[in-house]
Amino acid sequence: MFDVAAIRADFAILDSEVNGKRLVYLDSGATAQKPDCVIAAIDEMYRRHNANIHRGVHRLSEEATERYEAAREKVQRFIGAEHREEVIFTAGATASLNTVAYAWSEKFLHEGDNIIISEMEHHSNIVPWQIMAERKGAEIRVLPFDDDGRLKEEMLDELLDECTRMVAVTQASNTLGTRPNLKNIIDKAHRAGAHVTVDGCQGVVHGGADVAALDCDFYAFSSHKLYGPTGVGVLYGKRDILEQMPPFLGGGDMVDRVSFAKTTYAPLPLKYEAGTANYVDAIGLGEAIKYLEQFDLAAIEEYESQLRRYAEEQLSQIQGLKIYGQCENKCSIVSFNIEGIHPYDVGMILDKLGIAIRTGQHCAEPVMTHYGITGMCRASIAMYNTREEIDALCRGVERAVRMLR
Repeated sequence: MFDVAAIRADFAILDSEVNGKRLVYLDSGATAQKPDCVIAAIDEMYRRHNANIHRGVHRLSEEATERYEAAREKVQRFIGAEHREEVIFTAGATASLNTVAYAWSEKFLHEGDNIIISEMEHHSNIVPWQIMAERKGAEIRVLPFDDDGRLKEEMLDELLDECTRMVAVTQASNTLGTRPNLKNIIDKAHRAGAHVTVDGCQGVVHGGADVAALDCDFYAFSSHKLYGPTGVGVLYGKRDILEQMPPFLGGGDMVDRVSFAKTTYAPLPLKYEAGTANYVDAIGLGEAIKYLEQFDLAAIEEYESQLRRYAEEQLSQIQGLKIYGQCENKCSIVSFNIEGIHPYDVGMILDKLGIAIRTGQHCAEPVMTHYGITGMCRASIAMYNTREEIDALCRGVERAVRMLR
């Protein structure tokens, strides 16, 4: 059974006080808090098992290597990848998406081609594609969303043509919470001969992912939004495509043989893991996945959805408050503004009350441009949040309105 009190007991930081108030943490969309077992696993690695991986023949190196590769297998199972070598550890989702954009484009993108990007993407799934399109002489096309936050998937048919090489789309918008119909988008793109890159940062933690069932070509996510440590992320890619792409970074551990005449590369996944990997935090990510797998993930998703709907119901009663993203199928993100009040001012007053939300553009400036605004307040709900915390948020917003008006 889903027991939020027991879950909260695993996160020591939730007992903290901010400005003399019990912390209400509603910024997990930016970074989730870490359970004690993840922190303990990282501590143990540095205290008992720390040594560089893949290189040493001594026992510590072998132990670290074994744990690192075990973490890869945990990720493989968690996202449903067919092959372990399709799981590449990176410095985070941004690094994962840049790896795809640069390495894939080097092989597959040419002058006159086009890339389709949804209007609701995080900057990390926009900017790298713009850079490579400019270098290669390719065109960027935008798949828009409507004012309710629904991606206009029917317009994909108009945008796809024989020159479309890539479709870049989020699994769940980090500002609107919208979950597009990924399977429909992927199937249409494949029929047109295009590849698909999915930003799974919000989706993997709210509902999970099965990359084999989705049939996406690339899937990227960060550890730190999945209750794991910062500084590490995952790039999933189909093995046959990854093998055709050139390396993104060069250096140690990604090579087979090196000479001044010619260098050959290591097989997957090492081909894309140049240098000393962040093996300790990758092991921490594996521990976070192990922690999550003890729960019914569908029950967590339902609990978060109930809290999100409750938050929307309560906040919508505040005069002048507008919620962005009204799709029925959305993850546990509630973004809002109050007429005549700057979101930063709301966020600062909430902080005085011990309530942490995110304010600003959320690395999604095109979404702000769509609505003609400069920023939003965003409350992002996780499995450790409670109904009482939602009530505290609503009281805090009401107080901010009274003060700022």
